[in-house]
Amino acid sequence: MYLRQTQELTHQAALVILQGAIAKAEAMGVPQCIAIVDTGGNLLAFIRMDGAKFLSQISATQKAITAMSSKAPTGGVAADVELKLALATAGQLTNLKGGLPIEINGQLVGAIGVGSGTGAQDVEVAQAGIAALQEKLG
Repeated sequence: MYLRQTQELTHQAALVILQGAIAKAEAMGVPQCIAIVDTGGNLLAFIRMDGAKFLSQISATQKAITAMSSKAPTGGVAADVELKLALATAGQLTNLKGGLPIEINGQLVGAIGVGSGTGAQDVEVAQAGIAALQEKLG
């Protein structure tokens, strides 16, 4: 009643996600910035692949934090609210596509943010990272 049992990503899980996302980005020929955060929005793993846009390191991290905070994929906020959201959070939250929450056994354990491709490419790479962890967990 006073405590809840939770699962959290370890750095090893974050590396599995990162490797799966990198493999997908390489297969697509789209270098990416990829960030993985825990349930507190703390950065667990990050990479800027060779050739990825250097400013995408910021947006990838913010996508992961936003997906974790909202417990939903990024990019779904109405256009008339997205600027207000960014201003109200001092730029901490973003509405750019490419951030996905990571759920394992129905429990939110973290999030991934990907940036440097199109929104659709970013989402595809993020999904591949999550799929790599799910495959590893069986």
